[in-house]
Amino acid sequence: MNELSNLKPPKGSRKARKRVGRGPGSGTGKTAGRGQKGQKARAASKKKPGFEGGQMPLQRRLPKRGFTPINRNDYAIVNVAALNAFEAGTEVTPELLASAGMIRKASDKVKILGNGDLSVSVSLKAHKISQSAADKVNAAGGSFEVIGG
Repeated sequence: MNELSNLKPPKGSRKARKRVGRGPGSGTGKTAGRGQKGQKARAASKKKPGFEGGQMPLQRRLPKRGFTPINRNDYAIVNVAALNAFEAGTEVTPELLASAGMIRKASDKVKILGNGDLSVSVSLKAHKISQSAADKVNAAGGSFEVIGG
């Protein structure tokens, strides 16, 4: 009868680990499954990641290009033509742009660019604005406020 005191795993489900280098009777004595001689048979056979046996490694063969600044500011770009989707007098904030699907997240920094024409007067709140976009917003009777640092 199966009880907690005499439970055993099914036969063949548990396998003893291979103990290498424990004499000729073990089947894996002497060279311990490493074969004979060569770099991988040595005790200190660790190689660096990317090591290709002395050949120039791939990460050193490929050309290095460009530079990634550590403090880069990424801005979500919105053109003034896209602001025509809002009604006149609307206060356009990053949260409103995100809910309208014009930017990905409300936490993104937003920059307004001057591509296209603006026909509605909106009050904008964004992190940056180009000079041409600022002129078009003012010409349409709107206003602009810089937010954030």
